[in-house]
Amino acid sequence: MRHHKAKDWELRLKVLFDKIDAQLEDEYAGRFKRHPSRPQRGVTSNPEMDGLFNVGASYSAGFGSRLGPGYVVDIRISTLQHVSKKIKLELRDRVEALLSQELANAFPGKNLQVNKERKHLRITGDLSLD
Repeated sequence: MRHHKAKDWELRLKVLFDKIDAQLEDEYAGRFKRHPSRPQRGVTSNPEMDGLFNVGASYSAGFGSRLGPGYVVDIRISTLQHVSKKIKLELRDRVEALLSQELANAFPGKNLQVNKERKHLRITGDLSLD
C-alpha cells in the first residue's frame, strides 16, 4: 500500500515529465530515427511507451550523493543511431531548464531545485508530502 499523498506527488511529477517529453519530441523531431520496435508518438495512452523520448525520475535515498535524497532524472532516447555525448549533454541541459521552469507550477509552495550530479539531474529540496 502506498499513501495517497505519495501517489498524488508522483502523478504530478509524471504529468510534468510527460509535458517535457512532448517538448523534446517537438524540438528534436526528425533529428533521430525512432527505434523500429517503438511505436510512433501518440499511439499509446502513455507517452513513456511511444515516440523518441522517455523522461522520468525515480526516488533515491541519496546514499553516496552529496545532495542527499531526491529524484534522479532519467532521459532515454529510443533510437538505434549513435547519440553523441554532446547531444546527450544538450538534452540534459534542456531537461534541466524545462524542469527548473515548471517545478514551481507543478508543486506550488515547495522549495525544489534541479541539480547536476555527475551525468544525471537530481530534484532535491522540500520532498515532504504536505
